[in-house]
Amino acid sequence: MKEKTLNSKLIYKGKILNLRVDTIILSNGRKAKREIIEHSGSVAILPLIGKNKFLLVKQYRKAIEKTLLEIPAGKMEIGENIKRCAQRELTEETGYKAGNFEKLASVYLAPGYSSEIIHVILAAIFLPVCFATGII
Repeated sequence: MKEKTLNSKLIYKGKILNLRVDTIILSNGRKAKREIIEHSGSVAILPLIGKNKFLLVKQYRKAIEKTLLEIPAGKMEIGENIKRCAQRELTEETGYKAGNFEKLASVYLAPGYSSEIIHVILAAIFLPVCFATGII
């Protein structure tokens, strides 16, 4: 059942997201409000190092007041393609570059209130020869 939008009001315009409130008509004819977060999308990179090892990063997350161990991830800039964003975020967060990128999935994180889609990418990391062979 599709909800028909009567009007949409932008409440907040930010660097990472926008917040709008839509007035809609439900299938039963009643009006309701929907609070919607507009987001340009993001990537999450599974950086494969060696045969069966993945690189993780520690990130402090203010929203939950905790430091988490995560795969590198970040927001896509408007018009940025997935591969370019994945390489940029991987380098920013880890200092590494990847040779091969393979898209594994695209998932909406919270479609009940957000338009954000996250693209999950497998990336084969380039390692310096001395690191890859264990010679330091």
